[in-house]
Amino acid sequence: MARSFAVPAPLPLDEQRGQTFVALVELMQRLLAPDGCPWDREQDFRSLRKYVLEEACEVMDAIDDGDPKELADELGDLALQIVFLSELGRREGSFGPDDPIRAICEKLVRRHPHVFGDAVVANAGDVVTNWDAIKRREKQNRPLLDGVPRALPALERAAQLSEKVSRVGFDWPNAEGSREKVQEELGELDEAVRGGDRTRIQAELGDVLFALVNFARHHGVNAEEALRGTTIEFSRRFSHVEERVRAAHGDWPRDDKGKPTRGVSLDEMDGYWSDAKGQRR
Repeated sequence: MARSFAVPAPLPLDEQRGQTFVALVELMQRLLAPDGCPWDREQDFRSLRKYVLEEACEVMDAIDDGDPKELADELGDLALQIVFLSELGRREGSFGPDDPIRAICEKLVRRHPHVFGDAVVANAGDVVTNWDAIKRREKQNRPLLDGVPRALPALERAAQLSEKVSRVGFDWPNAEGSREKVQEELGELDEAVRGGDRTRIQAELGDVLFALVNFARHHGVNAEEALRGTTIEFSRRFSHVEERVRAAHGDWPRDDKGKPTRGVSLDEMDGYWSDAKGQRR
């Protein structure tokens, strides 16, 4: 027999205290019950891993779009992943949905002694300094690079790794040294390409990208943000190209599976691309 579920009614902002978190936990328990959802019941920590990243990225997109309603929706999707993983933790007997919340509450109290203790701060910079000092005490025997998540986007992880080691002096003394390193790595990449060894090409390309991230850091530029900006602009320009192609030809040429394929000349597309660049100026 099908069961109903009462979705909590919306509450005014000044009455919201996190009460509906309980409803999400109950809903997830229902979905994971023996007579719940077959797909949900088949999931485990690893199968949900990609969804955590996807939902976090969609939250970031909503922030960039500046749409509060979209942001609220995407935060709900991210909250689902937290509760879903927590209920899987309960299922295996390791932790439950209240444990992550309690743990972050403990951490926030511990790392805000200027709010919950006797510490005195003059500004936000002092808060960051205190936070870092407390974190170091908590993890004093932890290797320097252990705090950089492996699952970060590669450019962001490279930036954090290079910043971390620079704190102990493992760094070029100036931006010129990092620029020379880029040139050195480009030479090694060219050599790998001439050799035709795909594995070595990949390794040398990685070295070039890492060197560029380090170069960007020396100039106060975030490589991840730089590349993100370029991809956004590329998408904008190519959307213009596609609009012009559709206006001129009706659509892209299609293969026997209905997928877009070659057929519009590169010169024609380059012209549309130049138009898109001109519109931005």
